[in-house]
Amino acid sequence: MTHVLCGAVPFDGRRLRPGHAVVVSGGRIAALTPDPPRDLPRVVLEGGILAPGFIDAQVNGGGGVMLNEAPTPATMARIAEAHRAHGTTALLPTLITATPEITRAALAAAAAAPEGVVGLHLEGPHLAPARRGAHRADLMRPLTAADVALYAAARRAVGRLLITVAPEMAPPERIAALVRAGVIVNLGHSACSAAEADAAFDAGAQGVTHLFNAMSGLDHRAPGLAAAALARPGVWAGIIADGHHVDARLIRVAMAAKDARLYLVTDAMAPVGAPAGAGFTLDGRGVR
Repeated sequence: MTHVLCGAVPFDGRRLRPGHAVVVSGGRIAALTPDPPRDLPRVVLEGGILAPGFIDAQVNGGGGVMLNEAPTPATMARIAEAHRAHGTTALLPTLITATPEITRAALAAAAAAPEGVVGLHLEGPHLAPARRGAHRADLMRPLTAADVALYAAARRAVGRLLITVAPEMAPPERIAALVRAGVIVNLGHSACSAAEADAAFDAGAQGVTHLFNAMSGLDHRAPGLAAAALARPGVWAGIIADGHHVDARLIRVAMAAKDARLYLVTDAMAPVGAPAGAGFTLDGRGVR
């Protein structure tokens, strides 16, 4: 069926297009035009902006649940449903540093992913304790050859597998092996030097996880991971632009340096889509 969406201002991914309508055919966008065919059925929207659904590559929880606490397809479905109400139509459930058993359970759950779940993000356990953030340092460990084999097999079942590692915990040859297996590798939670970051990028790491947060920063004599990411045009960077995690001035710096390779993430926890004031549990720690 072909129909027209009108009555809102379309956003095409780069700019607003006032005076335009969207023609949808077979469930896909067929045209963005100021003069849609008059003989097509019309859905008149009540103002606002008509935009593509958000894709979030870093979602720890939602709907009152955390992936770490129950790494199952049902948890993933509940998280996706909670975020869908806020415009996110596709996401990567994100497992923060966990035990091998929980990690395997999350990989299995992602292989049976419900609607809206398009893969899995493993943010750990191969991270640096010196930049642990909210993660448990006692569960962090180096990336082994056995880990690489596990993730390579899981990637074939899951489809899209993003893994955040610290260069201190993941030598370039093992990053390269993950990349050859089709795994997307980000760098994060790291105190590495810019030279160490460059070696990881040369091995195939494609991006950084929550730019500036939990990583070595912008020292003018000893540039770290953040500086290395900003200096390489081909590197992607997620960023938490909530006005708290990153100062607005550095967001502007990142936008100027990365342009279209800078993308927003929520790094969301269980309260998204849950009753106001609801607490949750993170690795046995109560959070309010």
